[in-house]
Amino acid sequence: MAQTFAVVLAAGKGTRMQSDLPKVLHKVCGKPMVQHVIDQLQFISADRIFTVVGHKSEMIKQQLDTSSEFAYQKEQLGTAHAVKMCQKQLADQQGSTLIITGDTPLITGKTLRKCLEYHRSSNSAATILTMVPDDPSGYGRIVRDKNGQVERIVEHKDATKEQTAIHEVNSGIFCFDNNLLFHALDQVSTDNQQQEYYLPDVIEILKRQGKKISAVSAENVEESFGINDSSQLAHVEEIYQTRIMEYHRQNGVTITDPSSTSIEAGVTIGKHTVIEPRTQLRGTTQIGEYCIVGPNVDLIDFKATDQTKIPNSPSNDDTHTIPYVN
Repeated sequence: MAQTFAVVLAAGKGTRMQSDLPKVLHKVCGKPMVQHVIDQLQFISADRIFTVVGHKSEMIKQQLDTSSEFAYQKEQLGTAHAVKMCQKQLADQQGSTLIITGDTPLITGKTLRKCLEYHRSSNSAATILTMVPDDPSGYGRIVRDKNGQVERIVEHKDATKEQTAIHEVNSGIFCFDNNLLFHALDQVSTDNQQQEYYLPDVIEILKRQGKKISAVSAENVEESFGINDSSQLAHVEEIYQTRIMEYHRQNGVTITDPSSTSIEAGVTIGKHTVIEPRTQLRGTTQIGEYCIVGPNVDLIDFKATDQTKIPNSPSNDDTHTIPYVN
């Protein structure tokens, strides 16, 4: 039976973040961005997940622990080179391999599953998750032939004027036939502006071999947003915070002033609870049902049982609360 593999690319230094912390360990709503990616991979039921690490690799290994296996990329020579670091473990395996970067915390398991299922149902050698952003600057362009079939991906720095006018771009997420992927990786060269081994070059190699290349578009462009600097991190944090608020509202929680409220990804809140203004819920905080929290509350790793009123911030060691009668 064919297996499913996943490779997460997380070896880069992320110099534009201007931080000593590896880029993929920067947090979005309280959770490292690479952890967001690993968590969403659960939705494709991968048999094995590999994270390619390099810069400060031990910190990333400590974060992910047993949720991933690891491959080490000593020199960052490009995305194709990074995937090739998994060759020893994966090259002879039968199945499908999903490749994703570790700096895309907005990706959802639903979209990853959609990409993988389309890849399999179409019997493709490779499937690209594409998107159509308002501003495609910086992204690799999807070049199609006159029949609309994918020919290749051209990186922005290598694109002609006509190609930069293309708005459909590569999200950086791919599904490949595993055996075909690793055979093609041996043919990738550094004949480009960056003199790096580009993973998208595998698409053109497989196309030349007469293999079927498919593309499926992400429903929400934001899912494929990668983070390269602190401004993009802040933007993605804002989007994710909106998602969290909507999730809790859909589950029966009242948030009276979202603009002054912050809720991290690891927080749970029961139905019929009211979150008052200027409230921060962080870490693994658990709030029961029929509670009133706030205003002016900042809770970290705090637990409140059902029908509890927390009018202001108790200390973490002072867990007494005021019974609330609905």
